[in-house]
Amino acid sequence: MARVSTYLNFPRTTEAAFLFYQGVFKSKFSAPIARFKDIPSNPEQPPIAEGDKNLVMHVELPILAGHVLMGTDAPESMGFTVKHGNNMFINLEPDTRTETERLFNALAEGGKIEMALQEMFWGAYFGSLVDRFGVQWMFNCTNKK
Repeated sequence: MARVSTYLNFPRTTEAAFLFYQGVFKSKFSAPIARFKDIPSNPEQPPIAEGDKNLVMHVELPILAGHVLMGTDAPESMGFTVKHGNNMFINLEPDTRTETERLFNALAEGGKIEMALQEMFWGAYFGSLVDRFGVQWMFNCTNKK
């Protein structure tokens, strides 16, 4: 089922932030917190820095009316520099890859593709971009069709 969520990037404080939000919204995480140490090794990628292995790779917290708050730590060792303005994304999860590609291509027009749509290790067809107005979008389609 398609859904829209808000995705937040933090400079090493995701777990603290989401524990705070969990208390505020009196909600439970959708799944256990995924850590960077959970990423399968890939010879084409550098190894995860020892100090980053326990950082949050992904967390989901339902908040209100079906809306889900998602988040990750954005470690400097992986090339991230979190600052006000680049720490929030609108995350779209379309029902089909065809719709994912349509939306991705339409929003990319006049903007900048940060990561082209591609298969990811967590089983999704994923990509990200900044549209012509500076809004950051993530696409995460788990449907194989």
